[in-house]
Amino acid sequence: MRRISRITVAGAATASLALALSACGGTSTSAGSDSKGDKGLAIAYDVGGKGDQSFNDAAYAGLEQAKKEFGYQTADVEPTEGETNADKEQRLVSLAKQGYNPVVGVGYAYAAAVKGAAEKFPKTTFGIVDDATINTKNVADLVFNEEQASYLAGVAAAKTSKTKVVGFVGGVDIPLIHKFQAGFAQGVKDTDPKVKVLSQYLTQTAEEGGFASPDKGKTAAEGQIEKKADVVYAAAGLSGQGVIEAAATEKVWAIGVDSDQYQQEALAKYKDSILTSAMKDVAKAVYNLAKSVEDGKPETGIVRGDLKSGEVSLSNSNPKFADDAELQAAIKTAKEKIISGEIKVKSS
Repeated sequence: MRRISRITVAGAATASLALALSACGGTSTSAGSDSKGDKGLAIAYDVGGKGDQSFNDAAYAGLEQAKKEFGYQTADVEPTEGETNADKEQRLVSLAKQGYNPVVGVGYAYAAAVKGAAEKFPKTTFGIVDDATINTKNVADLVFNEEQASYLAGVAAAKTSKTKVVGFVGGVDIPLIHKFQAGFAQGVKDTDPKVKVLSQYLTQTAEEGGFASPDKGKTAAEGQIEKKADVVYAAAGLSGQGVIEAAATEKVWAIGVDSDQYQQEALAKYKDSILTSAMKDVAKAVYNLAKSVEDGKPETGIVRGDLKSGEVSLSNSNPKFADDAELQAAIKTAKEKIISGEIKVKSS
């Protein structure tokens, strides 16, 4: 149960929330069954927004699970083009002011905003996905060992490739995405040193659209496929849809990211070309934070998901991947060695 009941006048609260957020991105709210009007989890999306078929959608899945289980009101808020850190902070402040708890910024770009909002609302728990830089007593840094799942993706790519050339497409040239590239390249080389890895980043900054431009992803993948890559791994948010489309068109393999992209409705027509996906369970991390607040024991500090905890993994939805005994054995061996510490996966 919640330690502090936030009793609000529903109509006034909804109206004032709409006004407060109108200048910094749209919002959708959904009322639960709690007669007291308590408000629970709120999330603010990163670039790409809801519908990115990646980690924004995974965060929303966590929100939906919390809403269903705890029966309270939730909110999810879209980003706006060209917004500043101040805009992001105002978005989080508006949610906290209305009584939402916890409030989660989905993506490292919210670091400054979460820090500022958390200082203003010390009794509210804040979370941030993919950032470990905030050392504040009411903030949970929800981070993952993406390089570990990416290593397994590299094993899969090396074992599957016929041309001995595979590709990596990163959305933005930043340390977070370097983790995906480093793990993937290491997994490939450890499995078959003869396999060449082609790597490309779409943009230098997120503002240039590296995580939100399927056309950029498609062009990059097409270039790698022209150079004989027959497996292409994308860590590029919404841009990864373009990579998957290019792979399907050229009849080579794509490896998805963050969520099980084989299962995603928006990518259904390409799913037979999605070998697997290197997943991180953002939904579980977001839900767990909401549950910790609901239980009166809010998570704070660095909260890390890895292979051992099961919060990073490879998906097995594609039968051609799941039923390949030799491939599955190689992945299982690599996973066990990573968990035991025999294999130390690079993060840069």
